[in-house]
Amino acid sequence: MPNMQMQKTPMPEQDPAVRARNFDEVARGYTWEMALNEAGRCLNCKNRPCVSGCPVNVQIPDFIALIAAGDVDGAYRKIKETNALPAVCGRVCPQETQCESKCVRGVKGEPVAIGRLERYVADHHGEEQISAPASNGHRVAVIGSGPAGLTCAGDLRKLGCDVTVFEALSTAGGVLSYGIPEFRLPKSIVAEEVSRLVAAGVKVETNMVIGRVLSVDELMEQGYEAVFIGSGAGLPSFMGVPGEGLLGVLSANEFLTRINLMKAYREGYDTPLPKATRVAVVGGGNVAMDAARCAMRLGAEEVYIVYRRGEEEMPARKEEIHHAKEEGIRFQFLSAPVAVEGDEKGFVTGLRYVDMKLGEPDASGRRRPEPIPGSEHTLSVDLVIAAIGNSPNPLLRATTRGLEANRKGCLVVNEETLATTREGVWAGGDAVSGAATVILAMGAGKQAARSIAAHLGLEN
Repeated sequence: MPNMQMQKTPMPEQDPAVRARNFDEVARGYTWEMALNEAGRCLNCKNRPCVSGCPVNVQIPDFIALIAAGDVDGAYRKIKETNALPAVCGRVCPQETQCESKCVRGVKGEPVAIGRLERYVADHHGEEQISAPASNGHRVAVIGSGPAGLTCAGDLRKLGCDVTVFEALSTAGGVLSYGIPEFRLPKSIVAEEVSRLVAAGVKVETNMVIGRVLSVDELMEQGYEAVFIGSGAGLPSFMGVPGEGLLGVLSANEFLTRINLMKAYREGYDTPLPKATRVAVVGGGNVAMDAARCAMRLGAEEVYIVYRRGEEEMPARKEEIHHAKEEGIRFQFLSAPVAVEGDEKGFVTGLRYVDMKLGEPDASGRRRPEPIPGSEHTLSVDLVIAAIGNSPNPLLRATTRGLEANRKGCLVVNEETLATTREGVWAGGDAVSGAATVILAMGAGKQAARSIAAHLGLEN
């Protein structure tokens, strides 16, 4: 009989007062008893609505049934049939708006905790036997080692392609390595997932800025028959207000990269980072939550999220907002920056903002924020972090003949095949969509891999 418990099995977590000052993982993971209890809540629906909500088509009822049967290794193999990064997805995917949003159990209670079960399986499976398929002679270059690039590379390697991933930074993983903090996604997890792909025969070259070290044209001249661009959206947007040039104004990209990739949170590393006591993070997405929670862990006494809409309109995951509140992050809703203030030495002293009200819906369907005249205030801070979005770096489109982009700088592709306007080049993930989620980027990587395989005359 299914377990008809209405609520999800709770996830053990660090105490908020303790975790707010360390970078250890917040969620501690299920025990076997918890995983077995939660797996029993799955009804194993015949029409599998949860699968339709998964961008990489994980056969969710099947892997959960294997957990219920006590076969964790089998559950892991089932997930890996379509998902190359289960330990990552189990931690950072927005399951609540994807697979879990389709779960029948959510109609009268909470949906099955699919993400938590995926994480359990990824963390507790036995030793994986990794084989490197024989080469079929086809060579593919993948630009970027984030979720889109790694997924595309893994799927093409399964078919026997010789795949080389070119990463601009010193460590593979893309946004998984430089963008997501240790307390949400430990870097050891990312390194393990990359090492599995390498063991399967994927080559990874770091410190390779394609467009500078080599061009796309030169890759093709070297014999690569197809190129996939999964270079993400690493160009930060700023607020466009006076005072942004003051010392103590950073993009969330730079702030998080210094922390995550350059290890500013660890003792023994000399990574320069401002020592702040009062911090304002402008934005309402997951990146803003990450930046605010990192600032608190680095010793700030007060950290504010400044967002121009209300809480209901925030694009960040509800779980991240909840965790931030527990950790003492303060939320300044319906507030839009109008200037950054500084002292005579050029250092930040405050963030001036205006109160907002919500008007009619805009193109995104959210109510448009409108300023309230005469309602300016100043928040006393010594660090301002802009977390208001990113766009693709223009380097590749500027150095590649025939590669078109839209007005936002995103590469133009065929929606079905993800082929770009340049023959032999495909693209997917944030480089095409703008900043989005890890799992959507992975779905694009799989879609592109299928198209490239068809182009090469391979069955997949």
